[in-house]
Amino acid sequence: MRAVDEVIRTRLYSDVVLVRQVSEYIIGGGGKRLRPALLVLAAGASGYQGTQHHELAAVVEFIHTATLLHDDVVDESSLRRGASTANALFGNAASVLVGDFLYSRAFQMMVRVGSMRVMEVLADATNTIAEGEVLQLLNCHDADIDEERYLQVIRFKTAKLFEAATRLGAILGHASEGDEEAMAAYGMRIGTAFQLIDDVLDYSGDNGQTGKNIGDDLAEGKPTLPLLYAMQNGNAQQTALIRHAIEHGGLEEFEPVLQTIRETGALDYAKAQAQREANAACEAISHLHDSNYKQCLLELANFAVTRDH
Repeated sequence: MRAVDEVIRTRLYSDVVLVRQVSEYIIGGGGKRLRPALLVLAAGASGYQGTQHHELAAVVEFIHTATLLHDDVVDESSLRRGASTANALFGNAASVLVGDFLYSRAFQMMVRVGSMRVMEVLADATNTIAEGEVLQLLNCHDADIDEERYLQVIRFKTAKLFEAATRLGAILGHASEGDEEAMAAYGMRIGTAFQLIDDVLDYSGDNGQTGKNIGDDLAEGKPTLPLLYAMQNGNAQQTALIRHAIEHGGLEEFEPVLQTIRETGALDYAKAQAQREANAACEAISHLHDSNYKQCLLELANFAVTRDH
């Protein structure tokens, strides 16, 4: 990962000062580097011996960071990773344009790897992520979406890049088609579990640990799984309360909504769904040859559902 960070620092350079400032601010903001770590581990578990996984891990982190820059503008967020968002500091225009720079730099880097298969995976993933962003926008303030539509947004918007990261590791290691699909399934499942816990933490974490404002999802009218479950399993008054909160957004009703979420067991349900995804991720790679890399992948599946930040 130190090698990956060195690639990130080198490839961030631009002669345009503002591009460097915003890029370095967001990249250096204390992210978990989980997606690049997954790519490195998947490559190791697949027997890869070269150094191209460092470059592709940086590509994945750049794509992820570009989505964060754009997300925060769309969501009008002011806090991420415990610090002010780039758009809060530099403005919306700079955040969007530097996000574009990171996307295009990522594609410059993947071209250098010289693999059409790699480019295909990353191009498809980036396109799917964009579709997921639009789907989430369409779902905002819609209290009638079901769990499957909610999960579709997660699979597109978040889990797809996890899937791409682990698939790329397998591709670098020249894994068999079956093992590549298994690694991709692991990535999709762990990415889904990761986002489910993110949605839980929006109602159970604290700003100091999560690094974001608690209740942001409710303020934006996002119908996440804790809200959907509470609305479906609460009494008539509780259902009406959550429906109104989703349709109108804002934090005026945060405390009664939070109480309803707790009383209906919505957080436990969402955690159980996340655990199911993590278990499926581990099962997907259970047949792979035992190694330290595989063990780390299994441990990361556990981290995805037990973390508090």
